[in-house]
Amino acid sequence: MSIYDYTVPSRSGDVSMEEYKGKVLLIVNTATGCGFTPQYEDIENIYEEFHDKGLEVIDVPCNQFAGQTPGTDEEIHEFCTLRYKTQFPQMKKSDVNGETALPLFTYLKSQKGFEGFGKGPKALAMSAMLKKLDKNYKTNTDIKWNFTKFVVDREGNVVARFEPTAKMESVRECVASLI
Repeated sequence: MSIYDYTVPSRSGDVSMEEYKGKVLLIVNTATGCGFTPQYEDIENIYEEFHDKGLEVIDVPCNQFAGQTPGTDEEIHEFCTLRYKTQFPQMKKSDVNGETALPLFTYLKSQKGFEGFGKGPKALAMSAMLKKLDKNYKTNTDIKWNFTKFVVDREGNVVARFEPTAKMESVRECVASLI
């Protein structure tokens, strides 16, 4: 199977990933009440810079991490558009881990597993928190927290996974290299 064999539920119906063939994709699970929520601004800036050159952002709100995405799909969309002026498509709130995970995220995780949080205070804090929640977090491919990002090239290959602690400039550089 390829990424183009999946669908994602949007606020207005299912969207086939095939619609994005030939595009560079930035796929991210998001939250409205998280310490990483300000990354919406960076994601929007990347979208504005590269959308006309072939980038699409797939924003999948998820409430699996400490309940940090409360509210309806419409409330989440309103928050993002008013607070961060997001223009990219926002999908229906969905799970990214477990039995009810979107098949798209199961596929993404199979293509790019967890490789660590990097260095710095946020990375240390994430590691410490996750050790308490899942002592084996380092060895499974699960999404660890909100704002995990996957980058897909124009041929549908998952080329990178960025944990929420990654520098957004690194995400931007990865996208730019594929445009």
